[in-house]
Amino acid sequence: MTLHLVKLCAGADGLDDLRAWSDARIQASLAAGGPRLHDTITRMHPRREAALLDGGSLYWVIKGAIVARQKIIGFERRTGADHIERTAILLDPEIVQTRASPRRAFQGWRYLTAEDAPLDLDAGGRSGSLPPELGLELAELGLL
Repeated sequence: MTLHLVKLCAGADGLDDLRAWSDARIQASLAAGGPRLHDTITRMHPRREAALLDGGSLYWVIKGAIVARQKIIGFERRTGADHIERTAILLDPEIVQTRASPRRAFQGWRYLTAEDAPLDLDAGGRSGSLPPELGLELAELGLL
C-alpha cells in the first residue's frame, strides 16, 4: 500500500524557490561525486519506510498549501557534525505541481494516505498549471 509524506518547505515563497533549492541540492550532490538527486534532511526516520518506497512521494507545503510533490527514492541515515543522527529523504529531481490543498502549519513531516493526496495538476487530461496562490484561493473557495 502506497503511503506519502507531507513536509513544510520553510522559507519558500513559491514553486520557483523550491525548484531553485532543489537545483542547488542537486549541484551539491554532483560536486561531491554523488548521484543527480535532491535530498532533504529530517530528524526522525519514518517507521513505515517500505510503504513510502512503494511509489510514495513527498508533498511540499508552501505558504499554507500542498502545491507540489517529488517521488521518494530512498532514505539514508546521516550523522551531523553535532553527532546527532538524522535521516536524508532522497527525492527524484522532478518536481510535479499538484492541485493546491490547504494545510495548517506543523513541525517535521506527516504521513499522507494515497486517498488524501492531492491530484497532479495535469491529471485527468488537464494541461498547463495554475499559479500556487490562485490554486490555493480556488481550493479555499471549494472550486478546485
